[in-house]
Amino acid sequence: MTSVLAAGGASAVAPVWAQLIDLFVAICFVLALKGLSGPKTARNGNLLGAFGAVVAVVTLFFAYPGMKNLPLIIGAIIVGVVIAFPIARKVKMTSMPQLVALFNGVGGGAAALVSIVEYLQAGESESKGILAATVFTVIVGSVSFTGSILTFLKLQEAITTRPIVIPGGQYITSLVAIGTIVAGVALVINPATWLLVVLIVLSALLGLLLVLPVGGADVPIIISLLNAFTGLSVAASGYVLGNVLLIVAGTLVGASGTLLTREMAKAMGRPLTNTMFGAFTATAVSASAGGGEDRPVKSAGPEDVAIMLGYASKVIIVPGYGLAVAQAQHQIRELVDLLNEKGIEVDYAIHPVAGRMPGHMNVLLAEANVPYEQLKEMDEINPEFSSTDVVMVVGANDVVNPAAKSDPTAPIYGMPILDVADAAQVVFLKRSMRPGFAGIENELLFDPKTTLLFGDAKDSLTKVVSAVKAM
Repeated sequence: MTSVLAAGGASAVAPVWAQLIDLFVAICFVLALKGLSGPKTARNGNLLGAFGAVVAVVTLFFAYPGMKNLPLIIGAIIVGVVIAFPIARKVKMTSMPQLVALFNGVGGGAAALVSIVEYLQAGESESKGILAATVFTVIVGSVSFTGSILTFLKLQEAITTRPIVIPGGQYITSLVAIGTIVAGVALVINPATWLLVVLIVLSALLGLLLVLPVGGADVPIIISLLNAFTGLSVAASGYVLGNVLLIVAGTLVGASGTLLTREMAKAMGRPLTNTMFGAFTATAVSASAGGGEDRPVKSAGPEDVAIMLGYASKVIIVPGYGLAVAQAQHQIRELVDLLNEKGIEVDYAIHPVAGRMPGHMNVLLAEANVPYEQLKEMDEINPEFSSTDVVMVVGANDVVNPAAKSDPTAPIYGMPILDVADAAQVVFLKRSMRPGFAGIENELLFDPKTTLLFGDAKDSLTKVVSAVKAM
């Protein structure tokens, strides 16, 4: 079939040399994905993937010299680069999840638009197989687009991070899902433009309805799931366009996103269906979801915290989103180095869903060149808390909240947490008593063994570092 990129006058079948380059690019993508599996190789993996993408795009211009609308294509590329490059360069680590959500949504939307254009060009002349792939791309791409935009709004806190439960939401979502499937099947059997419009509207609405009931603590899982959706839509659009490279790239993203989603759901301690649909049946609000402003807590100054750390034999650092907000990763690294020089054993406890996206804390600490060996995953570090003198929690809340074990009405109930309550002493670095992203109070803050150091994490850590040096 004629590709959008090669529309009119140019065959969709690439010359042999271009196919060989596509094979090379596919290998680059596979190796890039392998590189992204570890912090030490992630940067090179990312660069290799970007290099492969550039080679693939440049190759198209030489493989299809007769393509139409060349000025529009080049203009679109320039506009995209001008918008995306400065945003990606200047984005703060705290806003990285929002950027990922936007880029993911754009990818799904682009795949859907490509299939829509292909359908409008060919229409009823397409084979049923191509029509089925088009329908699949439109549905999954549209769901990914609107779902990712809504995820962005939640991450940006432009709307509430708590689950938004619509009365009768489970029935509305079910009807929309059934309507989407019916419209898709009807479009394959009897192609019609009005059916395509109905399919687009229903698919976009389905994306919104699926993400609305997702609570803040579950957002990392949804980001991963939507990423898998985008990959699948890109792979399907590759089939529609007859582009093998798009099929390979989309399949890689879809498969890796699916595996990551499963691992994230496992880390949350409940099935993916519970994450996506659990809020539909929510009728109670956790009793701990109130403000704890008037309850007494034990607070201290930087010097007191420095003494606690300086006389410990084992310390564990629990980083969270607040560390990213304060951009205090370099200060925490300096503090850990000082403690190591004093012969104190220090590790970082990394929860799988700490932050706002998968791997958020790993990337943040990598910026400060924290040795990878000091980063320990939840299953590895949990048995060590009982033998730890001091746990310092920097900007984390939900991943250490005992309500995940003790409060069945809490939105994070059932999520495996870091067992910081087992340590001899716990120090929380917090700006205020404001609840975490899940919107519920943390009873550990009121435990007698817990000490709070209020203030900006970067400023507080700088003072603690100075106090440790003076000891």
